[in-house]
Amino acid sequence: MTTNILLEAGTNELEIVEFYIEKEDNVKEYYGLNVIKVQEIIKLPKITKVPVNSHDSFLGLIRVREDVIPLIDLGIYLFNLPLEDGKVIITEFNQMKVGFLVSGLTRIHRLSWQDISPPVDISYGDKTPCITGVVKFGDRIVFMLDAEKIVEDMAHLFEKSEVEESISEEKPYSVLIADDSPTIRNLIVSNLKGFNISFVAKNGEEAYNYLLTLKSSPENILDKCALVITDIEMPQMDGFTLTKKIKEDPILNKIPVILFSSMITDKILHKGKSVGADGQISKPDLPKLGKLALELIKKAQQKENT
Repeated sequence: MTTNILLEAGTNELEIVEFYIEKEDNVKEYYGLNVIKVQEIIKLPKITKVPVNSHDSFLGLIRVREDVIPLIDLGIYLFNLPLEDGKVIITEFNQMKVGFLVSGLTRIHRLSWQDISPPVDISYGDKTPCITGVVKFGDRIVFMLDAEKIVEDMAHLFEKSEVEESISEEKPYSVLIADDSPTIRNLIVSNLKGFNISFVAKNGEEAYNYLLTLKSSPENILDKCALVITDIEMPQMDGFTLTKKIKEDPILNKIPVILFSSMITDKILHKGKSVGADGQISKPDLPKLGKLALELIKKAQQKENT
């Protein structure tokens, strides 16, 4: 099974692959992944064990044509329940490919981000939450899986960076951050030293509503928000839609927008461009974020002053 994304950016729509983990007594737990992250779905191939296994759910490496891909058993990760067989979902995000072993697939759904509710406080034992949203389909609930968080538990994918240029303490630039992951929000804040983080939103809708409040006062909008850094995948309103709304607004459109997402690959860069994003960075590239932020802020300020 392969996937083909045809959805237009900025419509606040997505497609998800629904799959399940079968527990004891044939009880099934249902989960979803954004189709954009799914490269293909295959039968369980031969697994090559590695000498050092840093996590019980990391089964080893699999060969998919020319690629050697790490395989994670979601049964072990979520429930300490090994899956003896099943399907492997080959994903691509954070500029890497990862396979997830699941019990089986259900179907692909097309829906709106408005249909995805923010998660309640869900955790598994001593693990931090790995759910980014909740969807109701008839008689069952589907949890949107935070694949990035799971991979982060396997390895250190993010490195802290310093802003490569000093910022005037007399006039720090105000930045809005929108991301549904507390981990990523904290990473961005800790890496953008010298910036004034004026607002941190959990989703695009919350960020957009905040920006609308800034329009009510007569001051220059760039003095109140010099930059927006937003994820793409978020409940209620995604980053594409947030960017499109900002760029279509006659006042807010002066604000530069950076899409900062694990979904950004060469295949979907055009989606960000189509909604007017000023910059796009994949989440492992934190060192590039501060530099690009300064460049876009100064460019917008110069344009405003000419």
